Amino acid sequence: MKFIIVFAALFAVVLAAPANPDADAQVLRSDSDVGPESYSYGYETSNGINAQEEGHLINAGSDNESIAVKGSFQFVGDDGVTYTINYVADENGFQPQGAHVPVAPEA
Repeated sequence: MKFIIVFAALFAVVLAAPANPDADAQVLRSDSDVGPESYSYGYETSNGINAQEEGHLINAGSDNESIAVKGSFQFVGDDGVTYTINYVADENGFQPQGAHVPVAPEA
């Protein structure tokens, strides 16, 4: 009898757990283009996530060969606000920008 009561209580807890709203998200758009010296991609999902990025090779064939990237992504936070990050990543490092991103003091 105790087993049935414990099982019923655990079953009720599982049913009462909040559902994950992102679990049923669907991809609305997805595209990519990859070449030998550049690439780009983008996607968008039904839960408000959106991202795009493009990169290209700089100083090809030299000792300073690297890739320069720029892109952005956005998502809806738990508070219902849509957050957007725009960024550049190159020889100067990763440089994000967004209204909610703190800015380091100038040295």
